[in-house]
Amino acid sequence: MWLEQQWYRFGFWHLLLAPLAFLFWLISSLRRFCYQVGLIRSHKLPVPVIVVGNISVGGTGKTPLVIWLAEQLKKQGYSPAIISRGYGGSSGSVMHVHFDSDVAVVGDEPVLLAKRSQCPVWVGRERVKLAQALLRAHPECNIIISDDGLQHYRLQRDFEIVVVDGSRRFGNGWLLPAGPLREPASRLKAVDATVYNGDKHNGSEPVLNAFLMQLEGKGFHNLLDPTKTAQATVFTEKSICAIAGVGNPARFFQQLSDLGLQFKSLVFPDHHAFRPADLQNIKADAILMTEKDAVKCTAFAKAHWWYLPVNAVVDEALVTRIINKIEN
Repeated sequence: MWLEQQWYRFGFWHLLLAPLAFLFWLISSLRRFCYQVGLIRSHKLPVPVIVVGNISVGGTGKTPLVIWLAEQLKKQGYSPAIISRGYGGSSGSVMHVHFDSDVAVVGDEPVLLAKRSQCPVWVGRERVKLAQALLRAHPECNIIISDDGLQHYRLQRDFEIVVVDGSRRFGNGWLLPAGPLREPASRLKAVDATVYNGDKHNGSEPVLNAFLMQLEGKGFHNLLDPTKTAQATVFTEKSICAIAGVGNPARFFQQLSDLGLQFKSLVFPDHHAFRPADLQNIKADAILMTEKDAVKCTAFAKAHWWYLPVNAVVDEALVTRIINKIEN
């Protein structure tokens, strides 16, 4: 977490890391070029592939967008499936993910995707083999959404979406390890769409097809009984501790503040593997968390633990643009 903080400022040590950042750019650019000209083989699937990724390290809001996209494609008559690396999980093999799969094995985001999207969700490190295995098991699926994998060029894609954190954007603008970028911001010129989470682009970035996404979270769900819901007003007179083990915890805390809540905050690393000991000493009438964190805490949840589901709100013109490209 300390390192991520440094990526959003400048200091003397950035100059020391500049040669490594240049080397990272050189290797990543050469690798992409080799795939583009065919020096390294890539693989085309028999169905269209939509990649939802980012060019920076840390949470940008890809998961809510993938869920929204799956819902929109269903409305258009498609049968989507989702593939993911399963970051944070211990299994490197190809696996089918269910809503009650072990988070420690398949990762937190895939379980959340399976729970919310009601689509086939599969995880694995090698995305080509992963997608092929999924299609063999689900021949009815006629389009694949890849959660992350923008830099996984072995898998050919028909549509690329980059999600950008509207508030943090690209940090200091440097590539790893001196900054948060996996690829230069100029990469946005080559993608099919850029989705800004929470704020519009500032006009200084090379964006042609930009869309705005807002995350809406209104009602809380109880971890012990998800059918039990509560509005924010229920917690206004209670002592609250808000926890977050996500890429950008400040976004979640701001959502709670926007709902009129006052709370103490506790930050954990992204994809943190929660244990009962992490929360047992928290003194509060209510513990509030993200839905991504909730899937890791359900097994040992208590009655005063609640999570806030969020839904992406995006201009439907994005779906129109996707369909126009993959069908033409």
